[in-house]
Amino acid sequence: MSEDRFSLKDHLFNKKSVTRFADLFYVQDSSFPKKEFVKKVCKKFPELELKERITHMTFELRKILPDNFSEAAEIIEQALPKELDPQKTDDDFGDFVLAPLGEYVRRYGCSKEYLKTSLDLLRECTKRFSSEFPIRYFLNTFPKETFAFLKEGASSDNYHVRRLSTEGLRPSLPWAIKIDIDYKKPLEVLDLLYNDRTRYVTRSVANHMNDISKINPVLAITTLKKWRDSDKQDSQEMEFILNHSLRTLVKKGNKEALEFLGFPSKPKISIIDKHIHTPEVVIGQKLEFSFTLHSQQKQNLIIDYRIDYVRKDGSTSPKIFKIKKGTFSKNEKISFTKKQPFRIMTTKKLYPGKHRIILQINGTQFPIGNFELVSDT
Repeated sequence: MSEDRFSLKDHLFNKKSVTRFADLFYVQDSSFPKKEFVKKVCKKFPELELKERITHMTFELRKILPDNFSEAAEIIEQALPKELDPQKTDDDFGDFVLAPLGEYVRRYGCSKEYLKTSLDLLRECTKRFSSEFPIRYFLNTFPKETFAFLKEGASSDNYHVRRLSTEGLRPSLPWAIKIDIDYKKPLEVLDLLYNDRTRYVTRSVANHMNDISKINPVLAITTLKKWRDSDKQDSQEMEFILNHSLRTLVKKGNKEALEFLGFPSKPKISIIDKHIHTPEVVIGQKLEFSFTLHSQQKQNLIIDYRIDYVRKDGSTSPKIFKIKKGTFSKNEKISFTKKQPFRIMTTKKLYPGKHRIILQINGTQFPIGNFELVSDT
């Protein structure tokens, strides 16, 4: 394995970032054992994964701060850095090394006694680094109070707080624990945020709706139609929300979602001159195929292709890849040549065998053919 390979855990959690974290407390109180803290934290880093490093820093901070959570919370709030730039409107997740602060709150402040203190502190923390992970522990332990807190946050003048209100309630938030709340309940919050003027918030709303679409496609489409018809959101931003919310259904070829987005479920097309140029592909090389699409009328088309990857047990696992989306004229013919690499990856193992490639156009499938994936040995 190459030593130059990028390491996310080392990029986010290292001596420099931990020192920056410790400085927050040292500036407020020079008795904070900054050097000792950094040394103890970093010493264990080589044996820890990313989330384990967050927990480790939390435990080391616990050894220093007062046992009484209210006192510790006051120190943490005083140590918080300046709020994230309010002039930015997107891609401002914050400094990941601050994640132990939210972890501290959820581990030691998730109790009836400290509930208000903890929620108030998470509101301040999320203005520096998203509290979407710790807030979910509070949702499971104190669902009524925490939901009310998040619904109130949807009206905040700080867009990071507004984003927390949708992101924290997502049914399938990546890397996060599951929450027990009914997936339909957060629609009360999303109804307050879909017309937000900040992309960081509307992307979260759309990601949330994408989660819901996997559970209840009809509810997702119905809700999006209501939002679109309200005319409360800028038309271009609404188009972004609709497309981003329904991206999984579109990949799956869901007819209702495609029709809603203006893509006819029965496109008037023909596929000609289809050809697989590499009927045998060696692992590490590329598949190449081509085809020509003939549009028989003016229509909107989403052109994807699907490869059915062979699994270890001989079954197949489909994966969708994008080609083109747009409006095609009557009698328009357009040719495509695609090259699909079959690289050796650590995240997806490739198995030799007969693979299938299929075009998916507005959800309708057009088989291209088969090719054989063979080992490079």
